[in-house]
Amino acid sequence: MNNTKAKFIVIEGLEGAGKSSAVALVNAYITRLTGESPVCTREPGGTPLAEKMRDLVKQAHPDDPLCDTAECLLLYAARAQLIANVIQPALSQGKWVLGDRHNLSSLAYQGGGRGLMPLVNAISEVTLGDFRPDLTLYLDIDPELGLARAAKRGELDRIEQQALAFFQRARQTYLSLAHADPSIIVIDASQDLAAVHRDITSALEQHLC
Repeated sequence: MNNTKAKFIVIEGLEGAGKSSAVALVNAYITRLTGESPVCTREPGGTPLAEKMRDLVKQAHPDDPLCDTAECLLLYAARAQLIANVIQPALSQGKWVLGDRHNLSSLAYQGGGRGLMPLVNAISEVTLGDFRPDLTLYLDIDPELGLARAAKRGELDRIEQQALAFFQRARQTYLSLAHADPSIIVIDASQDLAAVHRDITSALEQHLC
């Protein structure tokens, strides 16, 4: 299936939802489907400049706390770099792209969690236009469970240290947007790993084959 039209597939979810294992599973699936490994990206990040912006967002700066508006602007600046220099060139060359987060994260975290939805929508329109993933797999998990899982991985970054209510608002935004968009598939990430992977594979078979 080397002639299969290149697609942009995204994995989304709160902290502790299991995105890393999902990315590995989808990577292997796309490779079997197309005969080539996809171009893998992460957000924020994915280019040298975007990775520097990631550091600004992820690391705490006690002497100069990052305000919510600046956080939002940095995330979209990093995303614009990634799309222009990695994602769009890959797609134009017929290469599939697999993303660990994309614009849905900003809608959920900055739009829902931070309460900046008007700003997020405005910046999204300017920077992305009609560019969007072909398929998004949203790994849904209760924030308390997800954060408990994330804490076991080690020290939490600045975003992961936000109050529980922040993640609850983000989750509700994720679910609301997924309900209104058939290209966003909700996967119950509270299940055991085998069940999660089974549901992901089923969604890929239904929407890609």
